[in-house]
Amino acid sequence: MGLMDYLKGQFLEIIQWTDDSRDTLSWRFPDEDKEIKRGAQLIVRESQVAQFVYLGEFGDTFGPGTHTLTTDNIPILSTLKGWKYGFESPFKADIYYVTTRLFTGNKWGTSNPIMMRDQDFGIVRVRAFGTFDFRITDPKLFLKEVAGSDHHFRLDEFADTMRSRIISVFSDALATAKVPVLDLATRYSELGDALLPIINPITQGKYGIEITSFILENASVPPEVEAAIDKRSSMSAIGNLNDYVKFQMAEGMAKGGGGPAGSAAEIAMGFGMANQMMAQGAFNMNPAAGAATPPPLPGSAAAPSYDILTPAQVAQSLGVTEADVIASIDGGQLKAKKIGSQYRITKTALDEFLAQ
Repeated sequence: MGLMDYLKGQFLEIIQWTDDSRDTLSWRFPDEDKEIKRGAQLIVRESQVAQFVYLGEFGDTFGPGTHTLTTDNIPILSTLKGWKYGFESPFKADIYYVTTRLFTGNKWGTSNPIMMRDQDFGIVRVRAFGTFDFRITDPKLFLKEVAGSDHHFRLDEFADTMRSRIISVFSDALATAKVPVLDLATRYSELGDALLPIINPITQGKYGIEITSFILENASVPPEVEAAIDKRSSMSAIGNLNDYVKFQMAEGMAKGGGGPAGSAAEIAMGFGMANQMMAQGAFNMNPAAGAATPPPLPGSAAAPSYDILTPAQVAQSLGVTEADVIASIDGGQLKAKKIGSQYRITKTALDEFLAQ
């Protein structure tokens, strides 16, 4: 081997990386203890960025294309190296290739419940998981904060490194957006898009990556909160208690009472509904047409024992809780008289309530 061949073997003339994998985020070019000489060719392919690092400091960054290394296109490195008269002598530097394409379908999830403050339910523990797509937008920041000096940084390492950070960003975004638990548990598709403008400034500013898609696939809350959500959804579908009462009574009248004669509450409210339906013209009560004379209303001389009802009797008849009935009393929709510590509801007050 001649001297020229020996010297040629000590210098890097072509620097390139052919990525044959789909999971590499960054790769350090193996210089094999060779130096880079003036005029060397740096080849950067599409979806790649080449980043020079000299003695732990970031130098110049090169995008896709073929670059001839001269003083003109490595100004930062020239300054770091301290060349007084430009790039003339060979030098050594680390060169990292960073992949800038989109990485899709990356999983995220909470290993432990996260705590969030909700305006309806107070402090709630939430578990959540989903997927996200990302790309590297700032190679220097990514290498510094995520990949470090790893010579071959892959997706599985990224997942291990970023899992807790993504959850932290997700938690901060939830707190900033003040997303109600009801929305978190029912509006998955909209939530990810709504959180992106909050998540991205954090991930780009801290880690040099852009989250292009953030998908929430599931969010679970403790059983007691689930029960409250189900009850809230049911009441939203039913409407207010007054409408619910009427619905329950109509069903009871169609099916017949639960016992041979029905409870006192069923009889009282049944006639109240009948009165309302007659006022709306639902029945033809023309005596000339042979219609039967309606029986006496509860509370008259014929049925004196049905004039006073307890909240428990009303609730049992309607299929609602006694607390719901008392809530209507406290809210002023249903009038009642308090005797000692107990409420008593008259037939007249119940008729007025049903007529609302």
